[in-house]
Amino acid sequence: MIRKCSFPPVVDENVRVLVLGSLPGELSLAQGQYYANPQNKFWTLMSEVIGEKLNKLTYPERLQSLLRHGVGLWDSVAEAIREGSLDSRIRDHDHNDLVGLVERSPKLEAIAFNGGTAAKLGLKALGDYASRYQVIRLPSSSPAYTLSYQEKLNVWLMLRNWVN
Repeated sequence: MIRKCSFPPVVDENVRVLVLGSLPGELSLAQGQYYANPQNKFWTLMSEVIGEKLNKLTYPERLQSLLRHGVGLWDSVAEAIREGSLDSRIRDHDHNDLVGLVERSPKLEAIAFNGGTAAKLGLKALGDYASRYQVIRLPSSSPAYTLSYQEKLNVWLMLRNWVN
């Protein structure tokens, strides 16, 4: 089975909140874009958080908009074996260097995990470093997590505390 790899982090020196997923799904990997599956509500939720219609922008413009608002993006998992896109299928994973990233992020105040698997694996990778930041456990933006959109949005809006 082929190992699947995450993308490089989307960060700059002004990131105040880092949103961590688990590992890109099949569609995202095929397109080389975070949250490429239109059924995943990530871009819609983040549009509400930052007050900009991200879905109408090109992918590079979306990433630039996140950075302009102080939002960084990455994954807890660097690479893993996974059949399909479900987090429950992640096996034999390696963590991304989250500690190295947060050490190079001077304005970082909060780390938000997009879903339970991202939180479980990310907190393990961060170890004691997690206590230096506000940690937010977001309900997954994935369609596999069946909480209503409004219930997800109510929690995601907490991110507004850290966006520019």
